[in-house]
Amino acid sequence: MSLPKIKEARELSDAALAEQILAAKRQLMELRLQQATGRMDKPHLFKHAKHRVAQLMTVERERQIAADAEAAEKSAPAKETADSAPSPEVSQE
Repeated sequence: MSLPKIKEARELSDAALAEQILAAKRQLMELRLQQATGRMDKPHLFKHAKHRVAQLMTVERERQIAADAEAAEKSAPAKETADSAPSPEVSQE
């Protein structure tokens, strides 16, 4: 079993991504429970689950950063026009 590819995570929608993160975290919790009770057959699954959670959370953060940048970009032109408006000058006489 190979590690999951990040390309697959990037193709998910936002809702599916959140759902996958939750499922991967549940799987990790179940693996910890199996390890604690001594029923762990495949310890390499820890690595796969942790890797998957990290991938999914990375994609989620990338999208969050992109959304923040887009929001800042939209508000920047409005701010520039307000800054470029002539301000009343006060004389120092």
